[in-house]
Amino acid sequence: MAPTSEEAIYQVMHAAIAERRLPAGMRLVEDQLARLFCVSRARIRAVLQSLARERMVTLQKNRGAFVSYPSVAEAREVFQARRLLESALVREAARMAKLHGVERLREHLDRERAAVESNDRRVEIKLSGEFHLLIAELVGNATLSGYLAELIARSSLVIAIYEGAGAHDCWQMEHRRIVDALAEGDGEAAARLMEGHLAEAESRLSLSREPVASQIDFKAIFGI
Repeated sequence: MAPTSEEAIYQVMHAAIAERRLPAGMRLVEDQLARLFCVSRARIRAVLQSLARERMVTLQKNRGAFVSYPSVAEAREVFQARRLLESALVREAARMAKLHGVERLREHLDRERAAVESNDRRVEIKLSGEFHLLIAELVGNATLSGYLAELIARSSLVIAIYEGAGAHDCWQMEHRRIVDALAEGDGEAAARLMEGHLAEAESRLSLSREPVASQIDFKAIFGI
């Protein structure tokens, strides 16, 4: 296998964490990753440092790197931040969601429905995050989109750790209601629906779960 660029490694690892294929609390061993991607430990270390800046990875002195394990307080902060940011974004998007924007969102909803019907949880997770980013794209503010992308990735970690057993996930229907409000240009309704959607996701968390150790097949996770 040819050496992989740092940016490519970063993207692969970021996606694996955001899509919950790498579990929170998992140790990321530099030697293993360096062999897997055919690069030096120094390049892997640089990637881990980049992920740490986005709080996706935690670097512990004399212990190494771990997929971040957000505390209960951090979990609540992440969802509060998302509610504040996304309610503002969706209000602005309602003013700018022209026909092509609504069409893109409805096409995305069709992909979400297909993932739910096929019981493909990994794709569901990926598409759910992309839905929120698509709304941010309608606003056209790259800085806010970047903040949101980081929050979505962190909230994915939170949900992976704290989601209650048997929690019913009705996110797809909630997404449809938000798109309907955007299509009508009703920013206040869209904001209320978005806040309710995120509050409902937080309410399904069971904020008392401990990390579970597991064996990880890195090759399978990264598709190598």
